[in-house]
Amino acid sequence: MRFFASAAKGTEPALRDELRRLRFRGVRADRGGVHFEGEWEEGYRACLWSRIALRVLSPLATFEARGERALYAGVRELDLGFALGGTQTLIVSAACRSSQLTHTQYLSQLTKDAIVDRIRERTGRRPNVDKRDPDVHVFVHLVNDVATVYVDLAGEPLHRRGYRDPSAEAPLRETLAAALVVYSDWDEESPLCDPLCGSGTILIEGALIARRVAPGLSRQRFGFERWASFDESGRARMVELRGAAKAAERTEMPAVLGRDAAPAAIEAAKASARRAGVKLELAVTPLKDLKLPETPGALITNPPYGRRLERGPNLEQELARLVDGHPAWNVTLLLPAEGDRTRTHRRPSSVRQVFNGDIECVVRCYAGSAAKFSA
Repeated sequence: MRFFASAAKGTEPALRDELRRLRFRGVRADRGGVHFEGEWEEGYRACLWSRIALRVLSPLATFEARGERALYAGVRELDLGFALGGTQTLIVSAACRSSQLTHTQYLSQLTKDAIVDRIRERTGRRPNVDKRDPDVHVFVHLVNDVATVYVDLAGEPLHRRGYRDPSAEAPLRETLAAALVVYSDWDEESPLCDPLCGSGTILIEGALIARRVAPGLSRQRFGFERWASFDESGRARMVELRGAAKAAERTEMPAVLGRDAAPAAIEAAKASARRAGVKLELAVTPLKDLKLPETPGALITNPPYGRRLERGPNLEQELARLVDGHPAWNVTLLLPAEGDRTRTHRRPSSVRQVFNGDIECVVRCYAGSAAKFSA
């Protein structure tokens, strides 16, 4: 089987390295995600363990689709019986670029019709569409009149870990937060600090990484566990995979420090940490009053951009003082690509372009001078 783990733009290298550490085969980064290969079980394992992937997709077919008849005929040839029986529900999502067919809603409708017509012909029953909680999610991507059809193994997007209040203001996706931790080169033993922690997503992801908690363990079931072909042997294997993941967890973890000037943010971070089952050391502290431990560590933060959260008038100067005043610390900043005026005396060890939702950003990493971070 071939798989494609999708990722936020700019996090593909972090996802590639993660999948290699997890010993997946045929790992290759591409635009928008990372390819890998293996049996179906490898797709299951990626859903359970990947912290950075948004979805895990399996490509079913690629074919020319110059017009609606060609698209319908190509999809009609696909056998989705392994996922869709007579009782499973379905949803189809579409994306297109530089093709004759340009309306994504029509693409979704046409693809759905071809799928259900074949299932009805085979089983005598027509799968229903469920836009809120479908059993099977199919994606069709049409680029230069070439269609690729994927089936999604994850179900609900993988960034939804379940610990965060969905009403949290200007949230950072958990998958991007995990990528920031990876890019920071934190050693998972020294202190980790976010001085503008908000609801605590970066810190919680760091704590889960340090404790070796598989991010998918919080899920009751993935999309593939609702497929028609998922039988007793598959369920038994998932019990084994979840059991092995649980056994791999660590109880020890380093100091994980969260600071924020807003008491409401600290309270939100406390609630999220409780739901995630991790311990954070949280306190209401303005950035200008921040004091870090003498022991070097990693500082990672996502400052307000001024679009969804208010940006203080002296934020750039305070961030620069933070970077320059702690030369032994690894410092990682997620900053907007446009309009940022943060100037430091330290030269970044790396600068990466990423997208935080629809906001183009840069990740600036400043390598600490402490010996354990010198590598």
